[in-house]
Formats: sequence, C-alpha cells, structure tokens
Amino acid sequence: MKKITPWLRLTRPANIVTSVADVLAGMAIASFFTGWVFNAAHLIPLFFICLSTIGLYGGGIVFNDVFDAALDKKERPERPIPSGQVTIQGAVILGSSLFILGIVMAFLVNMVAGSIAVFIALFALLYNKFSKHHPFIGPLNMGLCRGLNLLLGIGIIPLALQDWSLLALVPIVYIFSITMISQGEVHGGSRYKLFLAAILYLLVTAAILSVSYRNNNLIWAFVFILPFCWMIFTPLIAAMQDPVGKNIGKAVKAGVISLILMDAAWAASFSALPAGIFIACLLPLSLWLGKRFAVT
Repeated sequence: MKKITPWLRLTRPANIVTSVADVLAGMAIASFFTGWVFNAAHLIPLFFICLSTIGLYGGGIVFNDVFDAALDKKERPERPIPSGQVTIQGAVILGSSLFILGIVMAFLVNMVAGSIAVFIALFALLYNKFSKHHPFIGPLNMGLCRGLNLLLGIGIIPLALQDWSLLALVPIVYIFSITMISQGEVHGGSRYKLFLAAILYLLVTAAILSVSYRNNNLIWAFVFILPFCWMIFTPLIAAMQDPVGKNIGKAVKAGVISLILMDAAWAASFSALPAGIFIACLLPLSLWLGKRFAVT
C-alpha cells in the first residue's frame, strides 16, 4: 500500500469523485435516467462515461504535477514527484494512460462523447503547460474543462446537447471562481478576488434555481442548494476576513468538493431526484478521500 499511495496522491481521488458527479448530472440533464431500468443498454454507457471522466480528470491532475515539478520542489516538496516517490517519467506514463482510457471509453459511447473527451484532454494539457499562471486565462481554461465535463455527461444522448449545451456556462463560471482564488493559496490572496468569487457564486446559484423553477422542481433543487451554499460560503467568508494561504486553501477545497451538491441540484432540477440523491451520496466519499489525499 505504501508503494501505491504516492501514485494515488498524484490523481487527487477526492477530486475525481466530483468529476463523476459532473457526468451523472449531465446524464440527468439529458434525461438519461428517465424511465431508468437496470439492463445492459443503460449500465454499459453509464459505466463507460464514468470511466471516461475518471481517466480524463485523473490524467489532467497527474500532468498538473508533471509540469509543476520544478515549482513544487520549492513550494511543495512533500508532493510525490519532488519528494522522489514518483519519477517524472512514471507520472507521464500514468497521465498518458489515463487520458487514453478516458478518450477510448468516451468513443465507445458515441462519437460526440469521444470528441468532447478529446477536447477535455487538450484543454487540460493547455492549462497545465501554458495558461495556469495567467490570472484570467488560467481560471477560464480550467472552467472550460469542467464545462466540457458536464457536456460529456449530456453527450450520452447527443441530441440533448442542442437544448442544454449552454448550461456548461455555469460550471465554467464556478470553476473560474475557484481557480481564481486558488492562485493565492500558497502566499495569500486579495480580498478583491474573494469578493468577486462570492458574487460569481451567487450568480451560479441563481442560475441553477432559475432552471429548476422553470422546470417546476424548485423545492427539490433547494434540498441540495442550501447545503451547497453553506459549504462554499462558510470558508469563503472566513478567507475574506483573513486572506492567508491556509484559509484560501480551505475555501478552494470546499469549493471543489461541494461541486457534488451542485451536480445533485442539477439532477433534481431536471426531475431526476433519485439521481440527485445518488450524486449527493458521493459527498461523504469525497470528504473521506479529501482527508487522506490533497484536494489542491
């Protein structure tokens, strides 16, 4: 187990759980779970899409540490690569294998999902190699990865993308906010960025509630939106009061993990309450993993 642990740390297991929640929410938006029956026709594409997002997100996170190896040697020497527990060559092989897994699994579902998977991998590499440290393009780039991940789930029924592809703007804005404030995680951040994140969080919440109201599912959406708001705003307010690296790190971690509740709200907004409940049940798993492996 000691040999496996550094490799698991590279993939940020708690974060991967949130990516699975994204695609499940996308499937609910596409009405995949309407009239759900437990047979191969449903289970196989569900299994493939979940494997796809695990591979894509895991690959992106691994390459994040590959490209940051020199910086982490100074700022985070305890990480697997700078500490010598994992070689860069080994990490590249792992990250590439995960990307291949993610793309192949998506193409096994359909060509649209496969094409989205390719773009996710490309944008993840673009972020890790070039845009990460840019104050605006970096957060936008990361947001695009999450927006595409939601579309990956919707793409399980390609025609649904015609009606619901614009919903990807919501996770784009949300992840833009988290990535923006995460830039102050090591050395501390600015209250301006934290206040801007709070405004964007409110816009995201309003967008989800607006969709749920239009779909006559506002009450069920509230079941997940209320704890979602509590999770994201509690540490964010603490960071506003004292914007040191430790507090910002807690706000970022909460923002990432609470994506599960956002995704549960999406599912409930589209009359897929059982899917919303199932997605919400991923939260304890992500929190448990978050205590054992780094989220940021």
